[in-house]
Amino acid sequence: MSEPAPTPEASSEQPDTERPHTGHGFGRVLVAVYGLLALAATGRSILQITEYFDRAPVPFLLSALAALIYLVATIGLARGDRASVRLATIALTVELVGVLVVGTWSVARPEAFPEKTVWSHFGAGYGYVPLVLPLVGLWWIRRTAKATAASDAEVARSAD
Repeated sequence: MSEPAPTPEASSEQPDTERPHTGHGFGRVLVAVYGLLALAATGRSILQITEYFDRAPVPFLLSALAALIYLVATIGLARGDRASVRLATIALTVELVGVLVVGTWSVARPEAFPEKTVWSHFGAGYGYVPLVLPLVGLWWIRRTAKATAASDAEVARSAD
C-alpha cells in the first residue's frame, strides 16, 4: 500500500524557528567555546592592562582586541540572523588573520612579545584553540548557510 500524497499543509515547509541556524546543534557548542574564550581573553587582558601594561603594551592591547573579537563572534553566532552571521564571518576572518599575523610575529620576533597573549605563538597558551576555532567557525557558518539555502529553496518549491 502506498501512502497518500502530502497535502500542502503537510509539506516540508519549516517555520523560521526550525530552519538551520548557526546557534543550534553543533553551533551551540561553538557559541559556548567562543563565549568561554571571550570571557578568558577579557579577564586576561583586563589584568594585563591594569597591572602590567608597562611590560608589554602592544601585546596586551592585542589581547583586548582578541577579547572584543571573540565577544562579537559569540553574539553573531548565537543570534544567527543574516546580519549577525555576516558580522560573525567578519569577526572570524579578522580573528584568523590576527592569529596568523601575531603568531608569526611572536615567533619571528619573540622580543616583541615579552609576555604571552591570546594569539602569540598561534594561541599555544590556549592549546592552539585560537588558531583552530576560526576555521571551525567559518566552516560551520558555510555549512548552515548551505542548509538554509536548501531549506529556502524547498519552501519556494512547495509554495509553487
